[in-house]
Amino acid sequence: MFSSGQEEHCAPSKEPVKYGELVVLGYNGSLPNGDRGRRKSRFALYRRTKANGVKPSTVHIINTPQASKAVNSKGQHSISYTLSRNHTVVVEYSHDDDTDMFQIGRSTESPIDFVVTDTVAGGQEGEESPITQSTISRFACRVVCERSPPYTARIYAAGFDSSKNIFLGEKAAKWKNPDGHMDGLTTNGVLVMHPRGGFTEESKPGVWREISVCGDVYTLRETRSAQTPGKLVENESNVLQDGSLVDLCGATLLWRTSEGLFHAPTQKHLEALRQEINAARPQCPVGLNTLAFPSMQRSRALSSLQDKQPWVYLACGHVHGYHNWGNRSAQEPNAQRECPMCRVVGPYVPLWLGCEAAFYVDTGAPTHAFVPCGHVCSEKSVKYWSEIPLPHGTHAFHSACPFCATQLSLTQGCAKLIFQGPVD
Repeated sequence: MFSSGQEEHCAPSKEPVKYGELVVLGYNGSLPNGDRGRRKSRFALYRRTKANGVKPSTVHIINTPQASKAVNSKGQHSISYTLSRNHTVVVEYSHDDDTDMFQIGRSTESPIDFVVTDTVAGGQEGEESPITQSTISRFACRVVCERSPPYTARIYAAGFDSSKNIFLGEKAAKWKNPDGHMDGLTTNGVLVMHPRGGFTEESKPGVWREISVCGDVYTLRETRSAQTPGKLVENESNVLQDGSLVDLCGATLLWRTSEGLFHAPTQKHLEALRQEINAARPQCPVGLNTLAFPSMQRSRALSSLQDKQPWVYLACGHVHGYHNWGNRSAQEPNAQRECPMCRVVGPYVPLWLGCEAAFYVDTGAPTHAFVPCGHVCSEKSVKYWSEIPLPHGTHAFHSACPFCATQLSLTQGCAKLIFQGPVD
């Protein structure tokens, strides 16, 4: 699509096959304090040198805790379903040469490939706000990718711990399927939403579903941690598609396939769009000073505001430079402001470019801003995300800015920006 993008994405054949990437919503290209090790805002899944996938093999029905321990300590992967104190079903898993497994969760133990912690809405002012009690599971989910084309990626609830075990205790939702195999759900569940029409300009939100430990698809439970599962959805699968969203109850991940990323804008393209806007020398219609979007690095970090930083009256979209007059209330500096151009009253916020290219559904110019945070991206991208209901807490759903996770205004999720060109 773009020659520069193709140069960036077309890797030499010697490089390992990339299955796709998981990108955490709420971060604008990196974590607030920088990406470190397995704790980062995006995680690329590559074909491993040696397959590490597993598949179900032997089933043991155990009536004593001692026998259960003996099976679990054999060094093989296993899933234990505790039905009662003296009745446990243990499903052993054997090595699978045809798949690679990647595990995601809050734990920093070695079985976790991608460490994910709770996303704090708008929490990018340099420090990561501590979460007193996380709702993300330590071993939240696993993604299993086929090592051969088309490299299908499937998602399953729960991950294997350091002892290679998954334990579903007495209180966990679990059951025996008609074909005899056991299955269950994790405490707060793993929810997935596949967009209709892929991740493109024409995409529409899909329906949120819950994924079981064995990868079946269910309707949502009455509440997030209810013990009764939803209904089995037989005509849907756990195969991840470009644009699929995975919610871990505290953080939401976007899955982008290698093919999807090939057509996405690159950092070079976003930087070219930023320079193009700045080259047009937009002006503050009142102060007549030239405005300029900060560098991508400053935008990622939401660092200190620049003198030329564009600000916007979100109710009307008129872009200005910063000024401290027009407050409707002297006592509340962050109160509503009156636009000097059209007299419309509304929030007045700085504009920041959306730097995470994976969140763009097209390569259009950054012409629209999310309300109320002021992150800027293409019109199609803003409209797509403003229609997506994202899980919030254990009960609610609401749309949010993908760059900072701020809940969007119910009355106006986005604003079209109105720039004034230079008068000379």
